[in-house]
Amino acid sequence: MAVAEILTGIALVQQSVKFIKENISTVSDIGQIASQIDDLFRGEKEAQQARNKKSSGSLGDQFGVDTVAKEIIDARLAAEKLQEVATMVDMRFGHGTWAGIIAERAKRIQAAKEAASKAKLKAMQERQEMIDNIKVVSIIFSAIILFAALFVTIMVSVAKAMGF
Repeated sequence: MAVAEILTGIALVQQSVKFIKENISTVSDIGQIASQIDDLFRGEKEAQQARNKKSSGSLGDQFGVDTVAKEIIDARLAAEKLQEVATMVDMRFGHGTWAGIIAERAKRIQAAKEAASKAKLKAMQERQEMIDNIKVVSIIFSAIILFAALFVTIMVSVAKAMGF
């Protein structure tokens, strides 16, 4: 399974690099190849994750020289292709363009993580508030039942005392 994920990542990297190489000289702005750059990042990430992921297969599959070598080489090839695209983008759009892309990407990833963290925290707080509200309602309901039972008991005692 890990090998298939590596192939998917490497195939995505190679496809993206090929498209970028073929079109870099004709694009008028970076937005025209943005989706391919996204695919390049995704493919490189998949290759790195597959390299670092523990295989669920047999020990021979996990630790075989062929598997280990392929994972390491594919991850390095992906990193190499990423650097190749970085050079092409900087050459086409000016020095620092790639660094700007990387910085903006990191900023957006961090913002997404923070938003997810805030959403998770908010959901946990809302859940706790709901639990607290259920506790309060349960206590109030129990108190009402207790007072009603006490009232009925007193009324029965008064009725018996009066001879009813």
